[in-house]
Amino acid sequence: MTDEVSPASPMARLFKTAGRVEPYEVRAVVLSFVFFFFLLGSYFILRPMRDAMGTIFGVEHLQELYTGTFIGTFALAPIYAAAAGRIKLSTLLPWVYGMIAISLLVFYALFAADPEDRWTAAAFFIWVSVFNQLITSVFWSFMADLFSRKQSNRLYGLITAGGSLGAVAGPSLTALLVTVVGTHTLLLISAAGFVVTAVLVLLLVGEKEKLRVMGEDAQRTTLDHSLAWNPFAGFSLLAKSSYLLGIAAFIALSNWVAVILYFQQQDFISKAFVSVDERTQAFALVDVIVNVLSIGIQFFGTGWMVARFGVKKTLVFNPLLMIGALVVLAMVPGLWMVLFAQILRRTSDNALARPSREMLFTLVDQETKYKAKNVIDTVVYRFADLTGAWLQAGLAQFGVAGAGVALAGVGVSSLWAWNAARIGRRYESHIGGDKISG
Repeated sequence: MTDEVSPASPMARLFKTAGRVEPYEVRAVVLSFVFFFFLLGSYFILRPMRDAMGTIFGVEHLQELYTGTFIGTFALAPIYAAAAGRIKLSTLLPWVYGMIAISLLVFYALFAADPEDRWTAAAFFIWVSVFNQLITSVFWSFMADLFSRKQSNRLYGLITAGGSLGAVAGPSLTALLVTVVGTHTLLLISAAGFVVTAVLVLLLVGEKEKLRVMGEDAQRTTLDHSLAWNPFAGFSLLAKSSYLLGIAAFIALSNWVAVILYFQQQDFISKAFVSVDERTQAFALVDVIVNVLSIGIQFFGTGWMVARFGVKKTLVFNPLLMIGALVVLAMVPGLWMVLFAQILRRTSDNALARPSREMLFTLVDQETKYKAKNVIDTVVYRFADLTGAWLQAGLAQFGVAGAGVALAGVGVSSLWAWNAARIGRRYESHIGGDKISG
């Protein structure tokens, strides 16, 4: 691939149509697209397996797995921040994915020793749930450091489509191969994919410098240094910024809604399918449907919607959609309605809410991108999972289920919509090159 793709080439014309990509941006966008493809493809090979491991440990104990996930996430955040304070970013970023590949080889050996061990299943569920937020957080931190606010409005939808293609390929591969090679052999394929992502990070590190020199709107930061050494800087940066706290609230509220639907999905699928392989296949097929629906919107619709309606309205769309879906679910509970609501939620999140909220981080400084963002994407995200899981368990103890839980989700979604409008206004009202710090 040359340093600059010809404007007349088919690839340049495709990306120009889909995301208004400038010729000097094409190589960086293509590499980012492929990077996200392999990243989510490798993870989504594991996601159905993780969900199946949750059923081995016991659906009635999911809140305990969520607690373990939060503890692991809280412990990992300062370790990552400390590493960012000691290791150059150009070295740290690829090694994040290399270490994931090594950990999967360890789990392969553990499952080979005892495929049905309940505690290995729990450890796998927790570890995959911990690192899946880290890897996507690091990816989007890198993207916010690579592309500017104006570039992100044009390019993020297109780049996100690469992830959705990977998220289709991963579970499709799982659904096709799991009954042939077995659930645990898929760990080796996923590990290989994470090695590829590490290589792609190295290529993009070189592209960042070219964008910085050639692009008038590009981010001016470099990756040839570490950040300030403070393992808890992400927490303090978050606490001092109302803008970041608004983003954190957006993620927390959206996760409460996600937990409501996830628990019901787990319950119905665990009752409908007997074997672990069948459950893995069912979860994989849901993932395929979600990501197939997401791709077309991301490739051609996300950038158009942001340009046409703005970031604020795009952020608000998802919670408004879930208010309607949860009202219907309360009136017509059942397996297919739960799956429909889950598919709707995840599709709109992938195609609209996620790229829109990632644009918010293009206005913060580099340390905030890699540290505070990581805390929001991991600790805050998992704290919302944890509290949502235990709240759902508490409601179940009092006999509140089905329609009652769905109506509680309507209330959460209403607060989520209000907060989305508030932070969207803050983003759209920001003018100039200064970074938001409060």
